[in-house]
Amino acid sequence: MLRLLTPFFSLCIIASLNGQQLKITDEIESQKSTYETIALKIWDWAEVGYQEEKSSALLKKTLSDAGFSIQTGVAEIPTAFIAEYGSGQPVIAILAEYDALPGVSQKAIPTRDPVITGGAGHACGHHLFGTASVAAGIAIKNWLKTNKIKGTLRVYGTPAEEGGAGKVYLVRAGLFDDVDAVLHWHPSSNNNANPGSSLANKSAKFRFYGESSHAAASPERGRSALDGVESMNQMVNMLREHVPQETRIHYVITSGGEAPNVVPAFAEVFYYVRNPEVANVKAIFERVVKAAQGAAIGTETTMDYEIIHGLYNLLPNETLSEVMYKNLVSIGGMRYNDAEIKFAQQILDTYEGDYKIESGEEITPYSIEKRKGGGSTDVGDVSWKVPTAGMSAATWVPGTSAHTWQAVAAGGTSIGIKGMLIAAKTIALTAQDVFTDPDLIIRANKELEERIGKNDPYKALIGDRDPPLDYRN
Repeated sequence: MLRLLTPFFSLCIIASLNGQQLKITDEIESQKSTYETIALKIWDWAEVGYQEEKSSALLKKTLSDAGFSIQTGVAEIPTAFIAEYGSGQPVIAILAEYDALPGVSQKAIPTRDPVITGGAGHACGHHLFGTASVAAGIAIKNWLKTNKIKGTLRVYGTPAEEGGAGKVYLVRAGLFDDVDAVLHWHPSSNNNANPGSSLANKSAKFRFYGESSHAAASPERGRSALDGVESMNQMVNMLREHVPQETRIHYVITSGGEAPNVVPAFAEVFYYVRNPEVANVKAIFERVVKAAQGAAIGTETTMDYEIIHGLYNLLPNETLSEVMYKNLVSIGGMRYNDAEIKFAQQILDTYEGDYKIESGEEITPYSIEKRKGGGSTDVGDVSWKVPTAGMSAATWVPGTSAHTWQAVAAGGTSIGIKGMLIAAKTIALTAQDVFTDPDLIIRANKELEERIGKNDPYKALIGDRDPPLDYRN
């Protein structure tokens, strides 16, 4: 049986919010149907990285209609934008994402059934991410205006988080240089505001060029580009024994020839290299490059490579996270209705393990997460430039992993919408705290300086390449 919040506990939550906070959260709640419509439109469009034309346009229009000035196409990315309100210090930024993932199309039902076979889907919930950030931004803009609070509020529209490193290009362009604090969130299966980290990540496509020939009639004339790829892969797989144990190296052959009887003149392999420390990623990636160079020599092919993206590890900020956690506790988790319980149970039936539906109501107790996260995010680069704090909200059924059809399904239902509103309210209240407490910014920036310490100054891992606007093609 789903455990419901008691009336007493509900009253405690309400009592913990002051008058101004209640006005902010009530405003967001009053616009629930509007934000639900926006989120589900973006869910339905499911536009992949750097192709989020409709999603970006809808969020920009929503912010413009609310009184924000809009700077579009920033950092030479057509679907990136900055929405701004106010003037002067402090400058507080809220991040918004809206890209989908390829190959995970799914209807909003608890059984596997794609909308379009092989199509894209919001398996990381960025339709909720972008919408909640816009909702929080509008609520705080109205609060700033009503109370004549000095400062600048920005909502950053950041495309292509999934492998395209959209935020990195904004950081490289200096668009965060004058920002005092950054707030963000992410869909999840739990409610959490604990400060943690992520894996630094560098990716590249390695392209081998050989000589085509008839594989049976004149194989001696051929030089197989696929042999180059496979030789590289073999050497990298041997390399795994001689890297720090936290390292993750993944690859997929994206092109390996067209027919077995034709020696492939071209082959391509796409690599990711991850580690908790950016310095280790740089070093290991160079060893992967050497493996590719050796493979080319050994197979008498030629090779070049293209950096696709590079991400720094996320630097947690305890100063800001403590404030965000306080606000998340004040907002509280969600309660499922009968239909949502039925939906959630059917999703749970697809998992192994003992997951509890009622955990969506709970807030994960505050703790400093020493373990590095298993994934990577371009928020990491932002966090090396500006004090940054994030949270997660239970937009998915407990136990759900990102990048799954189950995440797509829940994100298209009222479960996803409820979690989205929890995030919007929490982000808004945290922004309010930062605007009204100058000491928070001072302490948060001091913490950032201490965390960077003696590390090399930030330099984007992508080098000077242009945004890979066609990386999903």
